[in-house]
Amino acid sequence: MEEYLKIPKDRIAVLIGKNGETKTEIEKLTKTKIEVDSKTGNIDVEGEEALDFYISLNIIKAIARGFSPEHAFMLKQEDYFLEIIDLKEKLGKNDKLIQQKKGRVIGKNGKTRKEIEEKTETFVSVYGKTISKIGKEQGIEKARNVIKMLLEGASHSTAESFLFNKEKELEI
Repeated sequence: MEEYLKIPKDRIAVLIGKNGETKTEIEKLTKTKIEVDSKTGNIDVEGEEALDFYISLNIIKAIARGFSPEHAFMLKQEDYFLEIIDLKEKLGKNDKLIQQKKGRVIGKNGKTRKEIEEKTETFVSVYGKTISKIGKEQGIEKARNVIKMLLEGASHSTAESFLFNKEKELEI
């Protein structure tokens, strides 16, 4: 199997890592071969085993979407998933609107994003024109719902109540 990806140029160094350590670790974990064109951001991934190949692609996509390698490596666990929301698809090409909605999800000093992460046990990255999540299925679903609420204009207090009520449901 072989697939080509393109990642943002400012994420290439993160993917490669100090002395190539991150790239090498991905290759070892997933039994894949990764070629990186550091000038263009083009990535070529080759692998034999379908599941490992898929995991390798997701780790690379997670790093490309702003996650640290440590968080991206969680995708090696079978119960962790990556979900990427393309804001252009949801909101159109209005850059000002995209920036405004990203700001709502981040919140003042990152408070909203941090609260989403804590209450849903996920990691959230707001990068470029995307909002991405890494976590277990139930947490990703909760995070998706609260992010959707914020993107659609719900108040932060409504979103916070939703998170609090979902947390209470899990305790029962």
